[in-house]
Amino acid sequence: MVAKINRGASIYGALIYNQEKVNTGNARIISGNRMMVDVTANPENVMQQTLFSFEPLLAANRNTRQPILHISLNPTNHDHLNDEQFASLAKDYMEKMNYGNQPYIVYIHEDIDRRHIHIVSLCIDDEGRKIDDAYEHRRSMTACRELETKYGLEKITDERKETDRLFLQKVDYQKGDVKHQISNVLKYALDYKFTTFGEYSALLSLFNVESKTVNGVGVNGKPFNGIVYSATDDMGKAVSNPFKSSLFGKAFGHEKLNKKMERNAKDLKEGKYAPLIRGDISSVMKTEKDKEDFMRKLREKGIDAVFRTNDEGRLYGATFIDHNRKEVYNGSQLGKDFSANVFHKLFNESQNRDSSDKNDSNEKHINHENHNQNNISDIGGLFDLFTPNSGNDITEDIAEQDLIRRLRKKKRKQQRHL
Repeated sequence: MVAKINRGASIYGALIYNQEKVNTGNARIISGNRMMVDVTANPENVMQQTLFSFEPLLAANRNTRQPILHISLNPTNHDHLNDEQFASLAKDYMEKMNYGNQPYIVYIHEDIDRRHIHIVSLCIDDEGRKIDDAYEHRRSMTACRELETKYGLEKITDERKETDRLFLQKVDYQKGDVKHQISNVLKYALDYKFTTFGEYSALLSLFNVESKTVNGVGVNGKPFNGIVYSATDDMGKAVSNPFKSSLFGKAFGHEKLNKKMERNAKDLKEGKYAPLIRGDISSVMKTEKDKEDFMRKLREKGIDAVFRTNDEGRLYGATFIDHNRKEVYNGSQLGKDFSANVFHKLFNESQNRDSSDKNDSNEKHINHENHNQNNISDIGGLFDLFTPNSGNDITEDIAEQDLIRRLRKKKRKQQRHL
């Protein structure tokens, strides 16, 4: 489990962040401590109730500039706790961090496949004094290790890497500092096993980073190979200037990456590691024939699929990223049953069936309309039989006369189209 502790000056900002997720159904309130009312029973008024509960301490605050605590506790994807266990986990953590007597509210977030909790509280006591936070990071790590044992959670051996993995986000060009954002992604990607540059590029594309090889001739006349990285939008289109790999370090350049890929290919061939995701992919292929549903179902298993299509819509490449084992494979590398052609047929057959079903539905609709048109023709004929040419012997009911005129007009229109 990884804990992330943030401090702030605005209680409103911390609460609105969580409340917006509650309002959209992506989060729920599961517990509270020293709150004026049961916050789980009245979520629509929780903002006001929480502010009232925190107000006495905030009013007593002496000189703490950032009195708001916003903590997230993040078990791994393999850990499965229910609401009661999560609430107990939050209580134990707060007590271990000396915040057990503080007012706080606990939210469970379910907007991603990794369920986790957020705790909003205060780091000042009833007298307005700041609670001692000396060696907080070290104490938090100790608390997490102890709670992993108590709740049977997966042990975290490298907290820095796990933190990078949990909180790594797609590069967002609008946020600025693009070079730093790309650097974070590259460092994270280097922990994965991949044997081709295409697999490496597919992995980076998940985080809105494009990698390209560049070839040329140096000032000494010798040919050189290099790599440049750019930020992209969610459609894969580059939105930043390219950055040379040398700006990020030798590990991300052509020479070092080639050595890494050669080493991984050798290990794969010798059986030092193996693609164990075949079974997961096969099981999803049996139930999901739609491309988007297929990718979503795989993602629930911790696997991303990256498909490449040409301008004509032909699927020509498939790459699978196993985040559980940090391995990347081209479809053809997994076997002929996972090649791009197989998936092209799988997804197209699904589309063709949908199209066929739609055509059948349209045909039934047309036949139904034809049947109705025949009935209208019969009605029109009956009016012709019982309506004198002068039109004066029929009842003076205007609505009836109007109906007759409309039916005759529709009948003539139909006959013109025959």
